[in-house]
Amino acid sequence: MSYKQKERTSSPRKTLTREFEEEYGTVSSEIKNRTNSRTANNKSVKRENPSQKISTGKKIASIFGKTLAIISVTLVSILLTLIMMFFLICHGPSEKATELFATTFLETGQMKFIVSMFLSNERIQEIVSNNSMTEMTAEVNTDMISINETKENTNQPDIELKQISGSTFSAKMLIIKDPSRVKLATTYPWGEYGQELDKLVKNSGAVAGVNGGLYVSDSNKGGKPLGLVVCDGQIQYNNPTGYAGLQLIGFDETNILRIINLEGMNASQVEKLVKDEKIRDAVVFQEESSDKNNHFVKLIINGEARQMNGSGSGANPRTVIGQRKDGTVLLLVTDGRGASGHLGATASDLIDIMKEYGAVNAANLDGGSSSSMYYNDNYEMTSVTLYYSNSSWKLPTAFVVK
Repeated sequence: MSYKQKERTSSPRKTLTREFEEEYGTVSSEIKNRTNSRTANNKSVKRENPSQKISTGKKIASIFGKTLAIISVTLVSILLTLIMMFFLICHGPSEKATELFATTFLETGQMKFIVSMFLSNERIQEIVSNNSMTEMTAEVNTDMISINETKENTNQPDIELKQISGSTFSAKMLIIKDPSRVKLATTYPWGEYGQELDKLVKNSGAVAGVNGGLYVSDSNKGGKPLGLVVCDGQIQYNNPTGYAGLQLIGFDETNILRIINLEGMNASQVEKLVKDEKIRDAVVFQEESSDKNNHFVKLIINGEARQMNGSGSGANPRTVIGQRKDGTVLLLVTDGRGASGHLGATASDLIDIMKEYGAVNAANLDGGSSSSMYYNDNYEMTSVTLYYSNSSWKLPTAFVVK
């Protein structure tokens, strides 16, 4: 084959190669251009993300800061308003308002210190002395109680629930015809935490109950009673020393309500008293009028109402136990401390109510935030503390109705 023939033969191939390169080379360039464009866009997007995150973070921080500032200003405003209000009450023209303020806060478990912030100890003691209850040394005369143990056919239920209203409180009363049904429920053996009232009622197989005696209420743990606890004739706690004016409140084996002064007794003497008086169920509360406490127990003894100086006490939530001459037991619980706009009940209010319902003997139990009543699977009176407004505080003891 000649040189010219070889040249003619190769020309079509070169032509095709050039055409292929021209055609597909253009496509390849377009692909590269698109790829480069996407890469550039992606880089642009990636470069925008940090600034967007910083911007969002700043917005969140700004909102949080403003919210925190509003809350802080609101809390400070409320605190300053309360301080000004308390100062005006304590140093204003109304002596009655000052006395009610002092006596009410001295009955609380956690807020006593507020009184000393605005009043001197001498002034506090003066107010307490002018608004305390006179000493009542009389003991329950058991001969005045005649319990009818025969079962009468009457239309009255064994347990009645009454609604009671006062000018500064609302209350409910359980009326139990058979005193042998009123027992003491406890969380013994004692632990760090007590139980809400509904659990104490249900765990003891009862249908109703109210809070019981004195106990350590710090942080609402409620696991430790104070003074004395007697349950079904057995002493479960006995340490009466260190607490002024302790009074035993409970029932003896004949189902009579007993209110007995334990002042000055040691544990051995208390043990002997429980045995001699055949106490079956009991707790304690305090009689003390000082610049530290304003507590009282005895309200009515042997049909005689207790006398008082001034208003006798502050206005607070209360729990009271009483007994009629036929043995019927009265359990009263009132609200207060702002619940439903109510201040609470005074000692005078309690005496008036218990006299109206026929009590021969009556005693004030632990009250305040502990006051509560449970009946037929419902809380009739809950704790006045906002965060326990659907139940009760944790308690070590409760008087229950089986």
